[in-house]
Amino acid sequence: MSTTTLHHDATAAAPTSQPVRPGTPELDQLLARIAVGADERDRLRVSPFEQIGWVKQAGLGRLRVPKAEGGAGADVRTFFEVLIRLAQADSNVAHILRTHYWFVEQQLASPDPESRARGLAIVTADELVGNGFSEQTAKPVGLHFESTLTPEADGGYRLNGTKFYSTGTLYSDHTQIWASTPDGRIAGAVVPLSRPGVTVEDDWDGFGQRLTGTGTTRLENVRVEPHEFFDLGDPDDQPDGYMGAFLQLYLQAVTVGILRSVRDDAVALVRRRARNFSHASAGSAAQDRQVLQVVGEISADAFAAEAIVLAAADRIQDAVDSVVDGAPGVEEAQAAQLAAAQAKVAIDRFSYATAARLFDVGGASATQSVHNLDRHWRNARTASTHNPTFLKASAIGDHEVNGAGFPANAYF
Repeated sequence: MSTTTLHHDATAAAPTSQPVRPGTPELDQLLARIAVGADERDRLRVSPFEQIGWVKQAGLGRLRVPKAEGGAGADVRTFFEVLIRLAQADSNVAHILRTHYWFVEQQLASPDPESRARGLAIVTADELVGNGFSEQTAKPVGLHFESTLTPEADGGYRLNGTKFYSTGTLYSDHTQIWASTPDGRIAGAVVPLSRPGVTVEDDWDGFGQRLTGTGTTRLENVRVEPHEFFDLGDPDDQPDGYMGAFLQLYLQAVTVGILRSVRDDAVALVRRRARNFSHASAGSAAQDRQVLQVVGEISADAFAAEAIVLAAADRIQDAVDSVVDGAPGVEEAQAAQLAAAQAKVAIDRFSYATAARLFDVGGASATQSVHNLDRHWRNARTASTHNPTFLKASAIGDHEVNGAGFPANAYF
């Protein structure tokens, strides 16, 4: 997966305050605020614009930016630790920020110092970047697009197309679009959402992750300035990279946050249950060893999922550390891809079932819609559909048996 080099001539304003940092009371307070009402927002479909506003005000979008450049300076492992906690507070909010944080990673790996500084200027101004990659067309999912970037005589371009799965764009200030050029190359642009011809529709109707804004972006004759354009090359000849691993491990971190929330809700359910079944092994659920066993198994699954994600995050850090002139070492990139794929296959094998086991400790009353506890299963299952587990597993097997590489696109 190649790195996007952004040639943006607009200089964003410098941050007016220090960003919230990992391990501080300020971060704890922010996450606690975001967690309040998350279940009700999901149930009533109240979009978390206010919570995203808090994220921006706190400078959380700068989490991975070096301290010397106005960020919090988090390494990859620390980033994923914070992400898991954010997803525990509200998995929708965490998911909304996915492509913004990918944009940050792209800038950090850019071999062009000026381009890097211009890209990070957007981030340190506490502006968010959404996405327009996927399309609901007959073309294979990956690096082939019906959306087009057509050159104009003055060096600019015109962007046309319709994107779906535009996660986060509804809440963002810019969007990063990928499209095809007339000669069949992949290209893209980062444009402000205020640009004439850009329309974002809140039409996501998935049964999970309901509030992520994962709907339609329409691009109608959108002007792209020369400095906003970037060329990603031949879709069938992409170099090894770790950006796809970062994007996919991000989803597993969101799932870990969901599992931690399942654990918390399981504990709360058992503590507040005033009665137990007449044929149960104890008079109260809090003393019922079988119920306590289920809570313990949920807790263990959440722990295991987190350990898996953080182990894979270390492999991504190795790839980050190996970058020279914008490109990671081939071995490090493949190790990151392998670890992210293994993490998904492993976590998907138990995460849905773990989320459903919440009802084993709550009984029939836990299924009442007012509690909205089914959101955990729905959210975990929806996050997992971004790429099929069986394709991950078969790619891992091919790598282990035949030494095959991994698909060089953001969807693997």
